[in-house]
Amino acid sequence: MEKFVSYEKMSKKQQKIVNASKRGNWGNVKPITKVKASAKIYNRNKKQNSGDYGYRFGSSAFL
Repeated sequence: MEKFVSYEKMSKKQQKIVNASKRGNWGNVKPITKVKASAKIYNRNKKQNSGDYGYRFGSSAFL
C-alpha cells in the first residue's frame, strides 16, 4: 500500500498523472467542430448580394 502524499507536496510529474486520471474523454464528440462561427468575421464563401434584386433577364416571360 502506498503512503498518502498531499497533492501540493507531489512532484509535478505525479501531479500530471493524477490530473490525467481525473479527466474524462470526449468519446466521439469533436469539440472543435461545435464552435459557432462569428457573424463579425468576413466569410468569402458566403453568398454575396451581387445586385440581384429579384429580376431575371433572358427568361421567356414575354412569349
